[in-house]
Amino acid sequence: MIDLGLFMIRAVIGLLMIGHAGKMLFGLFGGGGLLKTADFFESIGIRPGVFMAISAGLLELIGGLLFATGLWIQVGAVLLIIPMVVAIAKFHGANGIWGEKNGYEYNLVLIITLVGIAFTGAGEISIDALLK
Repeated sequence: MIDLGLFMIRAVIGLLMIGHAGKMLFGLFGGGGLLKTADFFESIGIRPGVFMAISAGLLELIGGLLFATGLWIQVGAVLLIIPMVVAIAKFHGANGIWGEKNGYEYNLVLIITLVGIAFTGAGEISIDALLK
């Protein structure tokens, strides 16, 4: 059951991060796409906006794929943690912890979950397990 639980956590977080990357980069799922993401980044001091939007989107896309599949789980976790830390530092941190005030509550939960899974390992339902 532990392996199934690890798989469920990895799949949900990884797929949601892939979806978030799609919103940022391609305007999928109602997202703004690359140029709106770049404009937002510029507005909060993350420059150059287009380069940073592409970078953040690729971190979330590649990290989400690695995390969901359980391939190089620690690398995937780090790739997903980076944009969460930046989001806290540049946007959410000044709003306090609670999500209803646009705080960093969600980002912190993701970071701790990613770190926990990275320490635990991907589990037996993963590409990492198949490569052993």
